Amino acid sequence: MFENYCLEILYEDEYLVAINKPTGLLVHKSMIDKHEIYFAMKMLRDQIGKWVYPIHRLDKPTSGVLLFALDSHTAKLMGEQFSSHTIEKIYIAIGRGYVEKEGVIEHALLEKLDKISDRDKSADKEAKEAVTEFRCLGQIEIDASVGRYDTVRYSLVELKPYTGRKHQLRRHMKHINHHLLGDTKYGRGEHNKFMREKYDMNRLMLHALRLEIKHPYTQEKLVIQAPLDKVFTRILNEFKFTI
Repeated sequence: MFENYCLEILYEDEYLVAINKPTGLLVHKSMIDKHEIYFAMKMLRDQIGKWVYPIHRLDKPTSGVLLFALDSHTAKLMGEQFSSHTIEKIYIAIGRGYVEKEGVIEHALLEKLDKISDRDKSADKEAKEAVTEFRCLGQIEIDASVGRYDTVRYSLVELKPYTGRKHQLRRHMKHINHHLLGDTKYGRGEHNKFMREKYDMNRLMLHALRLEIKHPYTQEKLVIQAPLDKVFTRILNEFKFTI
């Protein structure tokens, strides 16, 4: 899928580089997906001819803005910025049902441990604070029987995480019963099947649209935005959703 793939570079200077990570691409090598041979870190390193340091993560099925540093000191400075929650991350997603106009999800999350890569970690930790702000951008009702209902409803949602827990947005949307479309781990299988069969939708409908940071040396505000891929754009057009 990613053979000879050229990553879209959204921003680059002598300290930082940001890409538009496609859905289905791992950020780095992982024991969870031992069979995978393509990783954003290696692909970007080979593409620009420089070593890169990931500043944050995106889940494999999530697309959008992914930031790297070009040296360890810059990585440290940017890591501190992320840890202090002074950056802003904005995602868009499509969830099932009619999401409320706006609100805040405050729901602590237990750390998700993988049997392979996290086998040395303790599973007895308490749930950690997790906060997500959401805003509904559009709604649609479709005449189609899925499950026990004669119609289906979906919402376009803007999501702003204030914490960075594993799978936070997907788990929070499940918590409020508005599972994200295309989410094979936390979503609803009948809706995923409906979207695949009717709309040829074969991805998680979650995209890291915008990242706002301060440049670690100039202190200039940087706003990095990632365009949507063809599938996400097509679904928005089908549903007459606008961002």
